[in-house]
Order: sequence, then structure tokens, then C-alpha cells
Amino acid sequence: MSVADRFLDIRHDPHSDELLARGGDPEAHSVLQRTGFVPVVRVHETYHRAPTGLARPEESRLATEAVARLRSAGYHVDCDEDFDTDSRWPSYPPLGASVTHLAEQIREATTTDEAADTLTELTAAHDGILAGLGEILTATAKFHEGLGEAADPHIARRLRYLADEHLQTIRADLVHTRNDLADRHTPHPGRSTCTEEVPATERERSAVCACPPPPRTTPAPPPPVAAGLRR
Repeated sequence: MSVADRFLDIRHDPHSDELLARGGDPEAHSVLQRTGFVPVVRVHETYHRAPTGLARPEESRLATEAVARLRSAGYHVDCDEDFDTDSRWPSYPPLGASVTHLAEQIREATTTDEAADTLTELTAAHDGILAGLGEILTATAKFHEGLGEAADPHIARRLRYLADEHLQTIRADLVHTRNDLADRHTPHPGRSTCTEEVPATERERSAVCACPPPPRTTPAPPPPVAAGLRR
């Protein structure tokens, strides 16, 4: 991450008068979205705007809260004078952090059993993460069915399709992967856990653990001499 990604600018655009937030990294973008900003993805940049239809006082509240949240997270924020604040926002781990933690557990897993246990949190039939995601898609579809605009029934059908087809495919594949790992009961050959204990049969008195030495690598042969250079 570059230093420039720690800087953001939140102002009313002088040309369109839109409330825009520019700069930052994906973490800062998440803060802006949780505050209420809407991401705008372009070829050369991603910036954020206030939702349409907000009155000026509501835009000011939104921007001031964003400034406080971002500065609390350690970002440098330049902003219109009306949005400047000394307030700081309490920081709590978002719900997505617990899912990200599962990825870290898989990265650190040393056996198939450990990896299977972690994947179980995603694939559990009743209360796994994927089951919960399916419930969210279905609930959002039902919400759209009663909104009343012409596109809403189409959006509802699309969300149900995602839940019934795409999510079910992902879930079925992960369930198969999890079950296969649960049956194997083997250590990962590239991820051993060091016990820092030296067995009595160790010949090298200087050894500090029982880990085997790293494999010896054969040096690469020099490149062949071009035919035109031989004499």
C-alpha cells in the first residue's frame, strides 16, 4: 500500500456540486460505504458520492461522520470547512473480519483436519456462513417484491436465481472439498509444526529442534555457449 492511499479528499465538486470522496485504499472505501457513500467505479479510479436526493444538512452530516471515521482509522482527510471535525469514531471489527479470520486459519492449517474444521464454518447445513448468505439473498429478494417499481420484480428473481443456482454450486463444491479433507487425516507436507524439542537420538548436539534440514538444491547449470562463439 502506497503512502498516497492514506490520503482522502471529501468535498463538494465545484462543477457538479456533488458531494464526492476521492482517494484511499480498500479499507478506506469500506469506511465510506459503511458511512453511507455510494462507490463509483471508473477505468482510472474509484471514488464515492453521496446518495442522490439528500438535503444539504444530511449531506453535511454524512461527510462529517465520514471524516471522523476515517481520521479515527488513521487516514489523512482534507475536506470542506463545514465537514471538519475533532470528533473521533469508535472502531469495532466489522462482521466480515470474522470471515477473513477463517481464511487466515486455512493459511495456517498444518493438517487436513484443521482445514476441514475451518471449512465447516462455511458449509454447515443449518447455520454455516453460506447458509446465512442464502438467507440474506432470499430476504433481499422478498424485500424487492414489495417496493413497487417496474424493475423490482426482475431484481427479486435475479437474487433468487443467485441463491438457488450460483450459491448452491459454490456450497456443493465446498462441502465436497470439506468432506474429502475430513476423511484424509494427514499433515500438510509443506506445513510442519515445530515442537522445538530435540530427540535423544539426534546426532548433532547443536540442534535446537527436530525439524529436518531444508532440502539441498542443485545449482542451475550455466547457460550453453552460443555456437558462433566456439573455436
